Amino acid sequence: MPFGVDEAGKGPALGSMFAAAVHCEDPAALPDGIADSKRLAPERREELAATIREDDRVRVGVAEITPARIDDPETDMNSLAVAAHAEAIGGALKDLDFEPGGSDGDTLEADAVESAPITGLCDACDTDEDRFARRVREACTSLPSTSDSLSDALEIEARHGADDESPIVGAASVVAKVERDAHVAALADRVDGYESVGSGYPSDSNTREFLSSYVDEHDDLPPFARESWSTCEDLLAEARQTGLGRF
Repeated sequence: MPFGVDEAGKGPALGSMFAAAVHCEDPAALPDGIADSKRLAPERREELAATIREDDRVRVGVAEITPARIDDPETDMNSLAVAAHAEAIGGALKDLDFEPGGSDGDTLEADAVESAPITGLCDACDTDEDRFARRVREACTSLPSTSDSLSDALEIEARHGADDESPIVGAASVVAKVERDAHVAALADRVDGYESVGSGYPSDSNTREFLSSYVDEHDDLPPFARESWSTCEDLLAEARQTGLGRF
């Protein structure tokens, strides 16, 4: 598979979700030790992500889905995961030239598209793998940056657990997780008096403590919270009910 795609941050109550696509014609160009990013130490993930990005044989695309997009009542997380995968693929493939007559290694002859499709594998974010793959491909073809020739060439599969089975998807998993980790580390800088917000996941006691403290102090959620998440809704409702009880 010349490109792989994965996301990080689908379930947290704080911050954005990220998706990364990694395109590489030669699997040997990928660094050793790639696996599902959740099984790697943060320092190792950062080393691998840097190696991937520094290699001229590898193209990387990253998409960010902000809390504002996540909280939009007109969408849902499955649709946003589709959009994130497609936008990341668009970023990774945007420099590929499909016009005939090119002379560099990044060019594919237009008449060779049928015999050399651009294939990719996504870590499925839907219970129906085929449906997810189909939706991602459709979303890719609707991107403004996607040419007709690229649309014709794209062949996308999706599998559960692809981040653990496929090195190219594992590479995308690493890049996405490093992007998400850097994003979360910077969130505390946006609010005064807090050194950390934890991982952003509802199961994280540090995140729950931060949210509870922030809501108690401000009677509102932090600007990077996913307001539609039940964790955030419940905390805010509880704080406001407590405030009413004081009168």
